[in-house]
Amino acid sequence: MRNLKLLKRLRCTELGGPGTPQCLSIRTDTGSLLICSEYSVTEFDPRAGHVVNEVSLTAANYLPEDGSGVVIGVQDLPDQESVCVATASGDVILYNLSTSELECVGSVESGLTSMTWSPDQELVSLTTGQETIIMMTKDFEPITEVSIHQDDFGEGRFITVGWGKKETQFHGSEGKQAAQRRSTEVQPAVAWDDRRPRVTWRGDGQLFAVGAVCPRGGARKVRVWNRECILQATSEPVSGLEPPLSWKPSGSLLSSTQRHPNKHSVVFLEKNGLLHGDFTLPFGKDQTKVKELMWNSDSTVLAVWLEDMTAGEGGQVNTYIQLWTVGNYHWYLKQSLHFGSDHQRAPACVSWDPETPLRLHLVTRGWEALTYDWGWSTARSSGLDATDNASVAVIDGDKVLVTAFRHSVVPPPMCAYELPLPAPANHVTFCCQAQRTNQLAVLTADGHITVYCQGAGDTTGSGTGGGAFRTTVRPLVLKTTYRVEVDQEEPLALRLLLWLGEEKSSLGLEVFLGVCCGETPGSSRLLCLCPSEEQPATLSIRSQVAVEAHVISMCHSNQTGTVALQLEDGRIRKFLWDCSVSSVVEWLDCTGCRVNLPSPCVHISLASISHQEHLLGLTDRSHFFIGDTEVASNVSSFVVHEDFLLLTTHSHMCRCLRLSMLTVKGLQEALALEGGQNDETLRRVERGSRIVTLVPHDTRLILQMPRGNLETLHHRALVLAQLRRWLDCQKFREAFECMRKLRINLNLIYDHNPKLFLESTETFLKQLDSISHINLFLTELKEEDTTSTMYPCPVSSPDRPAGGASRNKVDTVCDALRNTMETMDQHKYCLCILTSHVKKTVPELETALQKVHELRVNTPSAANVVSAEEALKYLLFLVNVNELYEHSLGTYDFDLVLMVAEKSQKDPKEYLPFLNMLKILEPNYQRYTIDKHLKRYTKALHHLSKCGEEHFTEALNLVMDQKLFSEALGLYPADSPQYKAVSCAYAEHLVEQGQAGQAGLLLWRCGETSRALQAFVGGTSWRHALCVAQQIPLPSDQLALLARDLADKLMEQRRYTEAAVLLEQYAKDCEEAISALITGAVWEEALRLVYMYNRQDIIETNLKPALLEAFSSHSSFLEGQRAVFSRHKARLAVVRELKEKAKMELLDEELADCPDADLFSEASSVMTGSHAGSKYSHSNSRISSRSSKNRRKAERKKLSLKEGSPLEDVALLHALAESLHTVDKMREEIHSLLKALVLFQCDGQAGRLQQAYGDTLQLMETALPEVWQEGQQSHAPVTGPNSTANSIMASFQQPRPVAPQQEAETMAPPKMRNGVKWKLTILK
Repeated sequence: MRNLKLLKRLRCTELGGPGTPQCLSIRTDTGSLLICSEYSVTEFDPRAGHVVNEVSLTAANYLPEDGSGVVIGVQDLPDQESVCVATASGDVILYNLSTSELECVGSVESGLTSMTWSPDQELVSLTTGQETIIMMTKDFEPITEVSIHQDDFGEGRFITVGWGKKETQFHGSEGKQAAQRRSTEVQPAVAWDDRRPRVTWRGDGQLFAVGAVCPRGGARKVRVWNRECILQATSEPVSGLEPPLSWKPSGSLLSSTQRHPNKHSVVFLEKNGLLHGDFTLPFGKDQTKVKELMWNSDSTVLAVWLEDMTAGEGGQVNTYIQLWTVGNYHWYLKQSLHFGSDHQRAPACVSWDPETPLRLHLVTRGWEALTYDWGWSTARSSGLDATDNASVAVIDGDKVLVTAFRHSVVPPPMCAYELPLPAPANHVTFCCQAQRTNQLAVLTADGHITVYCQGAGDTTGSGTGGGAFRTTVRPLVLKTTYRVEVDQEEPLALRLLLWLGEEKSSLGLEVFLGVCCGETPGSSRLLCLCPSEEQPATLSIRSQVAVEAHVISMCHSNQTGTVALQLEDGRIRKFLWDCSVSSVVEWLDCTGCRVNLPSPCVHISLASISHQEHLLGLTDRSHFFIGDTEVASNVSSFVVHEDFLLLTTHSHMCRCLRLSMLTVKGLQEALALEGGQNDETLRRVERGSRIVTLVPHDTRLILQMPRGNLETLHHRALVLAQLRRWLDCQKFREAFECMRKLRINLNLIYDHNPKLFLESTETFLKQLDSISHINLFLTELKEEDTTSTMYPCPVSSPDRPAGGASRNKVDTVCDALRNTMETMDQHKYCLCILTSHVKKTVPELETALQKVHELRVNTPSAANVVSAEEALKYLLFLVNVNELYEHSLGTYDFDLVLMVAEKSQKDPKEYLPFLNMLKILEPNYQRYTIDKHLKRYTKALHHLSKCGEEHFTEALNLVMDQKLFSEALGLYPADSPQYKAVSCAYAEHLVEQGQAGQAGLLLWRCGETSRALQAFVGGTSWRHALCVAQQIPLPSDQLALLARDLADKLMEQRRYTEAAVLLEQYAKDCEEAISALITGAVWEEALRLVYMYNRQDIIETNLKPALLEAFSSHSSFLEGQRAVFSRHKARLAVVRELKEKAKMELLDEELADCPDADLFSEASSVMTGSHAGSKYSHSNSRISSRSSKNRRKAERKKLSLKEGSPLEDVALLHALAESLHTVDKMREEIHSLLKALVLFQCDGQAGRLQQAYGDTLQLMETALPEVWQEGQQSHAPVTGPNSTANSIMASFQQPRPVAPQQEAETMAPPKMRNGVKWKLTILK
């Protein structure tokens, strides 16, 4: 849906060569024109406006001086710095541009009729007067010569496989009559045919076609040849085929013209000679003749050069050049150049530029050079409010196709409605004034401006598709046609029309802005056009401003009213049109610096970024600029929509960025990023998609595919922005409909602003006003906060609410809506209320069932009441029927149970006997049976406890089976026999669980003292046991025996102090008590009892020998610990050195074989687990398949101290840490032993022991930094913002032990208790 917009027009009238131009070629290196006439060859620079070189062809006798000579071809040869000229007399001349010398490189006696070079300029084909083709190399060495007219079809002859006769074949829409139809006789060539052959090459230079008049029949035929001049195919007989012939550079089709009995068409042929489509020229069948067909270099535009067949007044004929494009298999006439009937202004030579696809060069018969530069543009309305219809206008000859995308999306070539015109259209512009953006003005080929406005007629218009397609949009109606008071002797003298709307003065005249050529070739004039007061139908020049260069584009901002101009070199200017004196000023930024585009752009637009107005531009090379900054280089189209910038890229993405939130640098960074999973700014689109338009105050984005069809998509960023606006304005219905249609999670309605939603629940319910919609919202509720997961609101966005969703969101929303619905109309919203109960985190099914039961029992008389059956049916839709049946049974309401069961698929034989059995039971026992069936054992016990003593045995069994002891104790009085029975059962259970002490407490408080004593003795609770023994009471001898028994148990548990208390106080055996304390190394307490009971003899017999034995054992233990610690420490150093060496060797091997070795730094010397443990890899793999018991055993074996084991260093660290902890725990024990040794005059032993322990602690404390080195403390993968690729790779490739928790504890350096005082000062 793009049009061709004229960007620039160069005109030069100072060429003034001799004779009449006959041939034209363009130099690719300089852009100058090479023009041949019957007298000379002239090189002309259209940009500078002067002749560069000129050489006479008559002076060297290549052409006659009387002007009768004819040049049939000219070609620039940049590789040879020459120009090749061919004359009709047969000479091939080479003109050297450096030396200005002429050389005849060949001559044909019969004369030449055409010369055409291949696209790669390696071959040249010449057609002679003898109807032959001469193929030559670029050095003019003949390759072959063949006759144009061949009897053979060519190498591509069709093969007939003999499948039936023509009468039995399928003939498509023509029907069976086509089989009997006689072939029409091919008419000879038209009378005005010059009978010269036409030669055209395919774009790749592999084939060329020759169109010539056949001697037999006199009709034209097209033959296709390859580079070796071997015939490939001959066209089918085509009646009325005319001379023009041009091969589409892309290689798909040949184009020519055909005159039918009732029309004049451009036809297309395939390379096999068969016809393949056509389009009709907008003239009568005998009105014009086509002089030439020309494809531009990228095969997008076909130029048709026409001339009237009959002369007008004065014997002059009109000349036209039309530019046609194709889209969706429809041919559009985009530009029409009318040169009038003046013979001197008629084109003599026309040619496309070989380098710039949309640049057309032509030279008139009066030696006037014209150059036209076009660009692709989309004519769209630019309104910002909802009154804008998002209209797009497409030029198609003498009509404009308009589609209002707000109302309908009509695929081209159809449209919503057509606007007829008196002449072909060349430019379309929509009004820039607010509230009038649907109106448009058309600049036609006759120089008039036709204005269309909205009328008050019929509100429907039929599209071009016929009566089956109708739109609900009001077509525009013709308002007026203006004649423009501008010198328009040449076509398209006025370009870049901009309709600014009504001026601010009291007259309210329409203001148009246009551009025309300036006084000098490199300048232009900016015209401000307004209706004349004397002649309202005439646009006169109100003011004009000279611009120092060519203006190639203009744009207007509806928000600020700014008009920006772009010059041909990328400079930006601002046009001040609403002042008393119009002027053009430089574009300045906020700092006062000039801003220019780095390259000329074919599409520009104004936008506000960070509260500053910027000019956005897109070049034909996909470079996207904001001012003088290039922000992207792969953009195919863009559009500014309200506060958003939308653009498509060549990576098949559509980006939508919010301009108010980003700076220019931020936009550049955002476009460079690929985007995350939930990035709302990113949307994948079809390959080659381009933006057509956007619907204001809507979410629809219209894209056009390369083949021409349209697609409507709702970009996530636009949708979310619109939804946030609706939710802020409490337009819940619009938001809900949009979210439902576009599959946006409905949780966003609450998550966007929870506080506002909870305050507006009544508004929400009134706007939705649909039970199904409310139920849909409730059923989609979930605890997830969609504003932080699925639809994260951009940071610093004005749409971002202050707070997020609450933790218990589902329950909060369900309760709030249910309360509101019950207040408004609980009967109307009955189903929604049920949904709110069921949807809660813990479904309130019983409450929902109770409401259904109330509907059945007490049916309200209101009109909008939902029946109980309907409510139950809906509840069964929400909840599984078996689950609902169980919950209904749990209500103990058999009517409700039957109601649910009847709606289910259950067999009555399954539930009726069970229900009947329940009905005959006592109520409490009935509920117990139901709860037990539902496995609600706590409730079952509660009901069973009310059934009397006769059911206590059953209750006790239930308590014991389900372990409900605590619940049962709360159901019976403390003085009841049931309470005692439950307590005894509970005590037995605790004894089985190894908690005999707690069992004794239960038995003691319920009076079972003997059993309580056994429990306390079993649990070694000696204090409670002695209390119970005193309560029983036990005799003194039995009490002594009990004390000795308990003391033995305590000594087995190494509780020597408590055992000594029992032996001293209850067994009355002080000697055994002192012995127990000596055995437990409780020296001070033992000494106290010795002197308390005057047993000093024990000092010599037991205490001193025990002290010396303790000294000896401790000394030996410390010596052994020092030896083990030193050995493990030395071995750890060796193991670490070996592993580091292995890592370096492995890294050297990997980097030597790795093609990406330069990606790793020298510090990334890591060893993979497969290499480090290759020796044990097979055994480890076998271990993984063993049983769980053996696997745990194998895991313990992994931390082996055996030399060479893969985790030897970790095992050594474990051993060192264990040794340090063991020695460090001896501080208190050593301190007590030292005091006892000193007391009994063993200073020497005490000093040696203190020295040995101090040396051991010093050894271990000194080794801490060496053993637990920094970096060896954790094997967890190192990630985060400060990590590098090498560090992450190294952390993942380090071997990891099996037990990570144990390893973490060992890898941390042990803490020594240096604060514990153990030394004796007297021993220093």
